[in-house]
Amino acid sequence: MTTTTDTAPVTATPPATWPGLLASATDTCLDALLEQAGQDWSRPAHGLDWTCRDTLDHLALGLTGYAGLLIARPTDRYITLFASLDPQAPLPACLEGLRIAASLLGSTIRDTPSDVRAWHLWGHSDAAGFAAMGITELLLHTYDITRALDPDSPWAPDDALCAAVLTRLFPDAPETPEASSGHGPFDVLLWCTGRTALPGLPRRTAWQWDGRVR
Repeated sequence: MTTTTDTAPVTATPPATWPGLLASATDTCLDALLEQAGQDWSRPAHGLDWTCRDTLDHLALGLTGYAGLLIARPTDRYITLFASLDPQAPLPACLEGLRIAASLLGSTIRDTPSDVRAWHLWGHSDAAGFAAMGITELLLHTYDITRALDPDSPWAPDDALCAAVLTRLFPDAPETPEASSGHGPFDVLLWCTGRTALPGLPRRTAWQWDGRVR
């Protein structure tokens, strides 16, 4: 899909900052998800075909997969390791598994030289790119789950996390002049990923990020 928008100035996040951003995203997301541990996780996640519980499994697979891609460094395919959570485990234990997956990705990002590239369907990427992908997955799917489980108390992450991934993965993202438009970086991230509309910008029906190193 092609959308004409104003683009924000590109300010690259320093490579050494990404593991800390991922850790911060993990903490804030898992705290929000744990608050909903007593809800019915068999209901569909907001806007998805998966249940809330299935969405956790998708997150574990994705975070572990990004670590595996940086370790194996394939050039034309996904890795052969698929991670999953114990379907019989209670919800808090599943969140422990998600923290393990995020920690594995964070350690791999710290240990990966900056010149390493690995395959991804949406652009071969470096360690910073895979960190941004992991953060994006955490933020979006925490939103999807909490919006389904507690629609009256909308959850939103820190602006700095959203701004970092917008700059790294969404070069066509519109600017976020909060004072004049009333929308911030998280609103823009939700728009970029087809989850909401913005003033003057209809909701996207197709989207993808751009993981290429720029």
